[in-house]
Amino acid sequence: MHLKLPKPLPKAIIYEDQILYVCLATHPITRGHVVIVWKRDVPDLHQLAERDYDYLMDTVNSVRTAMLKALKIKKVYLIYMDEARHVHWQLVPRYNEKGFDVLLHKPTKATDFSLALKIKRHLVF
Repeated sequence: MHLKLPKPLPKAIIYEDQILYVCLATHPITRGHVVIVWKRDVPDLHQLAERDYDYLMDTVNSVRTAMLKALKIKKVYLIYMDEARHVHWQLVPRYNEKGFDVLLHKPTKATDFSLALKIKRHLVF
């Protein structure tokens, strides 16, 4: 069974093309939490063709770099979990916390999407 990932709000979108989209998380665990979602229904990362995997990971790297610059932080956690059975990455900024403490934050519903434009300005492919 595949979980249906929610469609992002237009103001949350950082980047989109025919293959994937990048957006601020609708229920972030920290300010600037980003999700990169593969549009085609692929249940697990290992099922992507090599060129698709490379494209996805190049995008993850570019977005991570943009987040580091835009948010003025030193660390972004890259999290891939396949419980949703749909290829997507969670990019979670770490602000002055020790270790994995940021992952203990309780998700909240996003209301401010102003960081989308800020991150987008630093995005280079």
